[in-house]
Amino acid sequence: MGEKEEEMKLVEENTEEQVSWPYMTIKSFAASLFIKAAAVGAIWGWGYMNWSIGWLLPPVIFSVWKVENSKSSQLKRLTAQAAVMAKEKDVIVSRLDELPSWVYFPDFDRAEWLNRILFKVWPGMNHFVRDLVKEKIQPAVIQSLSEYKMTGFQFGRLVLGRIPPKVYGIKVYEKNTSRNEIIMDCDILYAGDCDISFALSNIKGGIRDFQLRGMLRVVLKPMLNTMPLVGGVQLFFLNNPTIDFNLVGAVDVLDFPGLNQALRKVIREQIAAFVVLPNKIVVPLSDSIPAEVLKMPEPEGVLRIHVVQAKHLMKKDIGVLGKGKSDPYAVITVGAQEFRTKTIDNTVDPKWDYWCETIINTRSLGLEVAISLWDWDPNIPGVETDDLLGRASIEVSRVKKRGTIDNWFTLEFAKHGMVHLRLTWLSLSKSVADLQAALMETQQLRVTSMSTAVLTLFIDSAKNLPCLRGSKQPDVYLEASIGNKTERTGTMLRSCDPIWEQGFTFLVGNPETSSLNIRILDEKTGSVVGTLAYSLSILITKPNLEDMQQPYDLQNSEPESKLIMSMTLHILKYEVPEINMDDEEDDEDFSRLKQKVERQESNISFSQSSSVPSTPLKKQASKESIHSAANSTVSSSATVPPVAEVEKEMEREMVIPSEASNNDSFHPELIHRHPSVTSSAGDWKLGRIQLTLRYSVPRQKLIVVVHKVANLPLPLNDPHNIPDPYVKLYLLPDRHKETKRKTAVIKDNCNPVYDEQFEYVVSQGDLNERILEISVCTQKAWLSSSNNIMGQVRMNLSEIDITQAFTNWYDLMPEVKKD
Repeated sequence: MGEKEEEMKLVEENTEEQVSWPYMTIKSFAASLFIKAAAVGAIWGWGYMNWSIGWLLPPVIFSVWKVENSKSSQLKRLTAQAAVMAKEKDVIVSRLDELPSWVYFPDFDRAEWLNRILFKVWPGMNHFVRDLVKEKIQPAVIQSLSEYKMTGFQFGRLVLGRIPPKVYGIKVYEKNTSRNEIIMDCDILYAGDCDISFALSNIKGGIRDFQLRGMLRVVLKPMLNTMPLVGGVQLFFLNNPTIDFNLVGAVDVLDFPGLNQALRKVIREQIAAFVVLPNKIVVPLSDSIPAEVLKMPEPEGVLRIHVVQAKHLMKKDIGVLGKGKSDPYAVITVGAQEFRTKTIDNTVDPKWDYWCETIINTRSLGLEVAISLWDWDPNIPGVETDDLLGRASIEVSRVKKRGTIDNWFTLEFAKHGMVHLRLTWLSLSKSVADLQAALMETQQLRVTSMSTAVLTLFIDSAKNLPCLRGSKQPDVYLEASIGNKTERTGTMLRSCDPIWEQGFTFLVGNPETSSLNIRILDEKTGSVVGTLAYSLSILITKPNLEDMQQPYDLQNSEPESKLIMSMTLHILKYEVPEINMDDEEDDEDFSRLKQKVERQESNISFSQSSSVPSTPLKKQASKESIHSAANSTVSSSATVPPVAEVEKEMEREMVIPSEASNNDSFHPELIHRHPSVTSSAGDWKLGRIQLTLRYSVPRQKLIVVVHKVANLPLPLNDPHNIPDPYVKLYLLPDRHKETKRKTAVIKDNCNPVYDEQFEYVVSQGDLNERILEISVCTQKAWLSSSNNIMGQVRMNLSEIDITQAFTNWYDLMPEVKKD
């Protein structure tokens, strides 16, 4: 019987589609005819009135630009929707950019069973989302738009459509988790056919093709011995998800470059304020679990970030004689929290010395610190015209494991540039004895904004609040502040006994002198219903530094008015972590690689004073093989010996500086300027380059460190013309700006030292199909005015085992001509 009903339903749907199809066709034809007739009539009327055609050009140019500009975004949206609706096999075969997580990361599991469930329950989500948007998101959007002088915002129609979100992969954590919780990450893409309409003042518009891609964390806790076995569910994004949408209707004019940034920024901020860490969606599943267990924040630690400086940034400003410099500033993002440094004008080597701190309110697994560098340009409020100078990111779990990371990070999405960061992990202590050590540490840093403790506050409820005149109950909300930070609860409408059940965390400079200030206000009148001032020095004397579910008397209120809340204090403490050597191999960074090279060079220097030098060994193919490679489309790669053989070979090839000065390719003044650890100029007499290569399997990154170049020759026709060398890298076969990397330029030097690290995000499967091309170039003309490449090294990565880091010297060969 059920099958017959489904068949009848399908027949009815097909019949409706067949009936509506001619109607829609006639409707679209009539609309298209009307638009074209109106355009022809407007042009004819323009000529009839003898108006200047110059007034007609701007709207025509804008219309053409808008159509062309929308093609790429429309293609991207259609591709994303196709990826959501298609089967996994079709997605993989089509080589889409947005591949499922389980393709790249083996610890992610397929989730087709969950996608089938979402497809079934998605129609029932419309009512829930509609209420959520109207009650929570709409008031926040109205408040945010008021900063841009936009009023009268209101949502109208809100339909999610028939395409549900798609889970590309699920990862369940087994290590570094409590027995009382289950933590899993879901790679989610929503590219649905939603229909959202809204009004902004008297302008009506809508949102179509809304897209969202991010990593959603699901935490199930606490575990119970009775049904439903789990006390509650927490949902949140670790980092800001990628958001895109298309504006339609009269408000489509906001899609003009610059004006659309205001609305997009507001929507992005509201999503972050609702569901991006530290903000969470908490769903209780059992009445036996107190609300503070589920909703009270549980900080894992504090991350202290020091943005020291940057160097060799791109030049984005236009000067009189071409490109000038930049006006850089940095934005640090951890979840929904953002920090910004000051802007330093007219430099590509800024020094900020900026400090900030952030509380990690969840397990640090998968959480990242992202830093983006921007070139400031004069703009209007709400319109982003600043140029991106590059980005870098580091996992918080790495900082927690190391304790401190002090490193130069290569900027991605930039031709060149590096940023110097110091990150420190501070654990939480319940011992008052650790407070003095924390205070001394902040005094030594000489940074007044640093903290020594974390206060966790849970606002439960209030009782017997005074009523307004006429016995009207107030619409109350609560504000809690420590220092310059203020947190606010939601508004409880018409209630003298409001229940908020919201938790907050505060960084405390000195708990011995700081105080918590609380105000309860009526949203209608703005009047204060009650206040409370609590000195944190009292909390230090409490057992375990906490005071749970206690009623406090409110001031400036009725005698019976009470506020029920919980407080917990944690002291910040730096602990030297115990590093697991197995894990350390996966997280070897630039500073450790540099130290390894320095240790190798110190050993070589020691062997130089106690051994007789011998003839250097050849590390590359013969000249004939290189010649044949240069004439073919695929070049031969440098043969890389094992690390042990490299170290022995480097020891054998060291020569006494006096002997090096007798070599024709050396010049005494250059050797004196910067002594080199290698005396050879290579088979081609073009010099040598020292590199470190490594591939990080967990991070899916190829890491290349350019240490130094040695023994670059001088032009025969002009031996006093010392080159200005720099190193340029490409990851072939993609020879474009996305894979181009570039070091700084060192003036007048044949033995430059760079020590710059570069990273390429590439899967392990694609790595075998890539060739790393490293070219040593000079800003001055070399051999001819059209060629500035002094030497080159090409490596076929399929023939090199780079899962373990190694450092080696490579002979520079002539440039391989491009097809």
